Amino acid sequence: MNAKSIRLSVLDQSPIRKSGTARQALQETVQLAKVADKLGYTRFWVSEHHNTRGLAGSTPEVLVAHLANKTQFIRVGAGGVMLPHYSALKVAENFRMLETLFPGRIDLGIGRAPGSDRLTAQALNPYNTFSEQDFFQQLTDLGHYLNDTFEPGTDLVRIQAIPSAETVPFVWLLSSSGQSGVFAAHFGFGFSFAHFINPNGGPEIVKSYRTQFQASDNLSVPVANASVFVLCADTDQKAQELQAVMDLLMLRIEKGIRAGVPPYEDAAAQQYTQAELARIQYNRQRMVAGTPEQVKEKLTQMAVLYDVDELVIVTITYDFADRLRSYELLAQVFELPSPSSTLNWKPEPGFYA
Repeated sequence: MNAKSIRLSVLDQSPIRKSGTARQALQETVQLAKVADKLGYTRFWVSEHHNTRGLAGSTPEVLVAHLANKTQFIRVGAGGVMLPHYSALKVAENFRMLETLFPGRIDLGIGRAPGSDRLTAQALNPYNTFSEQDFFQQLTDLGHYLNDTFEPGTDLVRIQAIPSAETVPFVWLLSSSGQSGVFAAHFGFGFSFAHFINPNGGPEIVKSYRTQFQASDNLSVPVANASVFVLCADTDQKAQELQAVMDLLMLRIEKGIRAGVPPYEDAAAQQYTQAELARIQYNRQRMVAGTPEQVKEKLTQMAVLYDVDELVIVTITYDFADRLRSYELLAQVFELPSPSSTLNWKPEPGFYA
């Protein structure tokens, strides 16, 4: 695969640095979206997390509206909305509204993970059973609400998600395991595999999604991408420093420590046990770090392995300038197209936009 044929997108989690604030994190997300829009990235997704000190994004539907208004060409969306927390009708109406305001630019990424701890998930939706069957039914209802396709004679046919729009948002299912890939194939949704969460089995899961895909009214062919942590820097030394920060951050998250993104000085001073060093080596499978040419080679190999022409880049650094620089270097080395072309993105014939 030629690197020029690979499209790049952004998943931003609005990370809060140590001693920083949520307001700063969200302001940085807005600035990053504006930069990504100018650099030619295809889409800009924001995540949903709750009850955490380290990430500021709790309501992607609110943030998406603001970001779409601040950008011009890039597709904007949720990566994703944790559907079990909400009613399918409310999610459909949120994103129908966004699609009405910003036609042809809205992505609705759906996840089923809590995006928090179990107790918080229960507080968000006291009726959440965390069952696979309920999630399947929610996806069924969501598709009907977005497309006005409830069967005649049923009670739900009398309910219409508003506002009515000429187009609907592009729906993705997000997953770090295989089950949502099965659901995405069944419903004819796009599929995004979170390699940055689980570095194992992704290519096989994406292949299975493609094999099992059933065309829908909105999508006639399978569309997939993969998301990965990326740290791109001008020098090897800088890339190693950024990676050291991520090493410490991920260890802390796994231990339930939500203290924000640490500075490099904290990482450099850290003494690790053998067990922690082993965990760091495992976590490094979830990320790609290096200089532009090094990162380009690794990401191209990843795109080939996953058989996708789009990679979603997740970059977390202590200094916002380093985050911006990483995305700038990627855009340069991959020779991203002019921003206006991202507005016309669509999969193969059969997509509605």
